[in-house]
Amino acid sequence: MELRPLIDYESELNAQQLSVVMAGQGPLLVIAGAGSGKTRTLTYRVARLIETGIDPHRILLLTFTNKAAREMLHRVEMIAPSNATRIWGGTFHHIANRILRVHGERVGLASNFTILDQSDAYSILDGTMLELGYKKKDGVIPQGSVLFNVLSLARNTRTEIEQVLQDRYPFFLEYAQEIEKIQSCYTQRKRRQNLADFDDLLCLWLELMESNETLRNFYADRFEHMLVDEYQDTNRLQADLIDRLAARHRNLMVVGDDSQSIYSFRGANFENIMAFPERYPDARIIKLEYNYRSTPEILGLANESILLNARQFRKVLQPMRLQGAEPQCVRPGDVYEQAQFVATTINELIYNGTPPGEIAVLYRAHYHSMELQMELTRRLVPFEVRSGLRFFEQAHIKDIVSYLKVLVNPHDEAAWKRILQMLPGIGAKTSDKMYSRMLASADPLEACIDAKMEAIVPKGARPYWGGLQQVLSELSQTGSVVSPAALIKTTLEGGYRDFMRSKYIDADNRIDDIEQFLSFALQYESLADFLSELALMTSTETEDMQSGAIPAETVKLSTIHQAKGLEWSVVFIIWLVEGRFPNSNNFTSLDDEEEERRLFYVAVTRGKDQLYLCSPRRQKETTGYISALKPSRFLRELPDTCYRQVGASDYYEF
Repeated sequence: MELRPLIDYESELNAQQLSVVMAGQGPLLVIAGAGSGKTRTLTYRVARLIETGIDPHRILLLTFTNKAAREMLHRVEMIAPSNATRIWGGTFHHIANRILRVHGERVGLASNFTILDQSDAYSILDGTMLELGYKKKDGVIPQGSVLFNVLSLARNTRTEIEQVLQDRYPFFLEYAQEIEKIQSCYTQRKRRQNLADFDDLLCLWLELMESNETLRNFYADRFEHMLVDEYQDTNRLQADLIDRLAARHRNLMVVGDDSQSIYSFRGANFENIMAFPERYPDARIIKLEYNYRSTPEILGLANESILLNARQFRKVLQPMRLQGAEPQCVRPGDVYEQAQFVATTINELIYNGTPPGEIAVLYRAHYHSMELQMELTRRLVPFEVRSGLRFFEQAHIKDIVSYLKVLVNPHDEAAWKRILQMLPGIGAKTSDKMYSRMLASADPLEACIDAKMEAIVPKGARPYWGGLQQVLSELSQTGSVVSPAALIKTTLEGGYRDFMRSKYIDADNRIDDIEQFLSFALQYESLADFLSELALMTSTETEDMQSGAIPAETVKLSTIHQAKGLEWSVVFIIWLVEGRFPNSNNFTSLDDEEEERRLFYVAVTRGKDQLYLCSPRRQKETTGYISALKPSRFLRELPDTCYRQVGASDYYEF
């Protein structure tokens, strides 16, 4: 006898959601468009499975955050009379930890193993390199954090280290054999200490599934139904795990949006979702296209924006809201006018009743927000930077500024110690000793450059000491006659670029930051004036934060990658010009261009009520010349009917 439904699904769900929830057995691919109620659909699907008699203990729900899993399971408990805590729900790493606590000894882990956080993993990698006595005469070997990222990418994509270096870190390709040796010793060191990093959790879980037929069959039988959220963000390792576990019952439902696949730089594999029908030829495909988030005007632009992508599951977001404001494309004169326009419009929105927390400014890269941060600070507009630290608080910007500070004031202790401590082997005590020695001279800068100084330089720093002296000497000789921008360029090219590549995972992004900082410096002829302006700017930010002047409700500044999954009433997308967005430096294939277009699509679909697209007309190059900027292809591709084009001067006069 068929069980009587306890939930009125037809009144709770739209027709598309209902077809997913009521689907029978077998593989199912759900293409969930932006704002289409994906979480609601997953929740009701789990509730329906339990209602039809599936033991919660035999349901596996895989998500990308524990918060998402908790939210779904809590909703299931609220709508279905069952104990949802018995469901196996959580992130891939959470489930892996559960399984390895029971079976880890089969792959070299005792049940009481410790999970390393990232900082501990970096430290052990650095310790492994010291244990090996590794040194390189030419160039700089990547430090623990960068090395960990290389190894992690190789493991999660199931790719050889040499291939990862060739594709992502070509400047470290010559160290491929050394890095492989370090990886082997790092693995042995972890096993000796009964440690596992986050990548080990997935790798060892997959090793269990591939090497032990009994366990593979046990878990493949245990999980009668599997549901995977954000499937477009899975990597090769995760997809292989899913396929192993689904092999027995094949009741696998994966939910995702190919048009929101934007994390290839982290190892996410777009092929997982696109090739799902090939791996599961009997899979049903259901699309969720009813959008509850955005106005018809914003959705019309979003639908048009993604049309040129050849590789996609075609869908059309259908609005469930009434007509709203037309998206606007604004062409400010330059990036400073762009910042003024955005800040002025935000002030007007807040004055007219829009909460600051319902306003977001999105951009392709963190450094795109520099001028806007400065303008918002000047106008006392409360804002929060979601893409990282405020621009001038970032370590690499402070490093560059320290070099400039000692030119203006050679007695600046904090600046000197920051510079000295960048070198290996120089810590707080050694830098204090070296600064005291320099301070005994009438000119600490000259004392640092002097050959006698090398006598107190630690052994580990000596290979790099000559390079530091050379760049300081060049800065000292030209500091009084060249611009602040030229001094920044000298510092970057004088070894700081290589320093960042060895230390930071996101070195290229930080180099972009410095080059944008250099462009900002073109406004100044005097180094003293430039540093004074920076000091006043950062002082204002610091005072606001310490005094609590920045309220809880703040305008959000975020990269698009970090904005995925979020929504705001008003969204600005800035720097929509060729070379910035899309970032043509990332293009090596048509696939890369299509991912950039998906990124634009994600940005557009964050907006609920109002959308502003900003494309500056010109910029001042680092050479001092003014160049015209070409509007982003993502704007040029759109029909004119998608937005209203206006000039920044239509809003206010500069």
